[in-house]
Amino acid sequence: MTGFSGRHSVHGLLCFLLAGLVSCAIVLAGCGGTKQAANGEKVFRYGTMAYGVAMYNAGMNPHKSYNGWSTIRYGVGETLFRFNDKMQPVPWLATGYDRPDAYTVRIRIRDGVTFSNGKPCDAEAVAACLRHLVKVHERAKGNLKLTSVTARGNVVTLRSSQKTASLIHQLCDPYGCIVDVSQDLQDDTKVIGTGPFLTESLTPTEIHLRRNPRYWGGPVRTDKVIVKSITDGEMLTMALQNGEVDAVQGMPYSSIVLFEGAKDKFKILSVPTSRVFQAALNFRTPALQDGRVRAAICMALNKQQFIHALLNDNGYAAIGTFPGNLPYGGSKVHDDGYNPDKARALLAEAGYKDTDGDGYVDKDGKNLELRWLTYTSRQELPLLATAMQGYLKKIGIRLDVNATDNAGDFLKKGDWDIYAKAIVTAPTGDPQYYIANHFTAQSAHNDGRYRNPAVDALVQQFSGEFNPERRGQLAIAIVQQVLDDHAFLYASHLRMNLVMRNGIRGFVPHPCDYYEVTKDLDVTGEGR
Repeated sequence: MTGFSGRHSVHGLLCFLLAGLVSCAIVLAGCGGTKQAANGEKVFRYGTMAYGVAMYNAGMNPHKSYNGWSTIRYGVGETLFRFNDKMQPVPWLATGYDRPDAYTVRIRIRDGVTFSNGKPCDAEAVAACLRHLVKVHERAKGNLKLTSVTARGNVVTLRSSQKTASLIHQLCDPYGCIVDVSQDLQDDTKVIGTGPFLTESLTPTEIHLRRNPRYWGGPVRTDKVIVKSITDGEMLTMALQNGEVDAVQGMPYSSIVLFEGAKDKFKILSVPTSRVFQAALNFRTPALQDGRVRAAICMALNKQQFIHALLNDNGYAAIGTFPGNLPYGGSKVHDDGYNPDKARALLAEAGYKDTDGDGYVDKDGKNLELRWLTYTSRQELPLLATAMQGYLKKIGIRLDVNATDNAGDFLKKGDWDIYAKAIVTAPTGDPQYYIANHFTAQSAHNDGRYRNPAVDALVQQFSGEFNPERRGQLAIAIVQQVLDDHAFLYASHLRMNLVMRNGIRGFVPHPCDYYEVTKDLDVTGEGR
């Protein structure tokens, strides 16, 4: 990949050409085929960049990796509690809970709920599911720390080795989808949930779903759903225009403005989220063990320019881990800001100078050259990689970019120095989820092997704190220390857009990015 300025020029040319193509497509949009099958069934076709192997969710078993995101997004599974629009947990398959002590939660299970195979989703079935979850899913095991799961009557009792301050929030995680574990979870088409849809077929690039005739939550308005993974932005745009799909997620920002001008046929729904584009610095890389080098890299990024020039303002600058709409996010913490002059000074202080005039700093006869690893299924990540090539070149660091949907393989082998990904930082409406998974020595997603005993101690204190105000204060202290250590680089938070035909009803984005296909999804002829 080339530097920022050259890539941006190419990006502009592509946007211009795409604008012409899409403008023509808008004129011809009425030519798209009908979305009702010959037998009168309502069929919803959805193109998305958020499903596939690179997203670790190419499956329907919520007890495996991040497959639970697909289980809940596409209406197959449901959790005991779910988030409302204010990211507060409310009952779903449960009706409520109480805490007899600091380490125990008793959850009342809703009567009358059945799995899609007709079996009752009672307390025994819920308890069996949660036992299986913490047995096979390392992230859930580490988050929940359950020591016992028991069922009696319509109550499931959970006991944890840690105080249960965030346990109800954690159970809203997609891995918490309640499925019938007496069935074969290895076959994705046989994963049985309680949701409005069930799986007919599934591949790493496409899912076919049909209406659950036994759905407990009321009438399901759409008969079939087809989810297609389309990771090329131009192909995604044209798929909506030519009638191949009814709605899309992940459309290139350069295309969104074109649909804003076609309101007679299309509509755009958007919501700010806590999804952040971040980069972890690898502490096993010798050069990155020097805090001055890490600080220089963080100071090199011009976040506002990146968001404006490459994201078309479809985002907002991330100071730290959490967005400003959360009481422990935004300006509650501070970073060093954009300061390329200070970055160059820090590199010089660390012994890196351009001794041969090639534009890159060197030390002991070797240029400071780093490997940036990311994946392509999130359109913003290759753009961030391209921007960072240009920004780091300005301070004398050569950056080699590896943007691949096999990023997981390189990550495991350690063939990287900086790893960029997109992640929802407050998916449970509580800071503990992200903090516990990224910042401690034992964290499952501490990819850069960051270690700070002071942070570990704060996290331990935080995990046992029930008072919301005190939890917020501890979260701020933890994130600030991580920023001071320059262990992670946070670029921007995402504004999520769903673009669809005007005839689509009941398909709306949610701040937590979980809930998409629901019983209320409806397909009409408007906008064809």
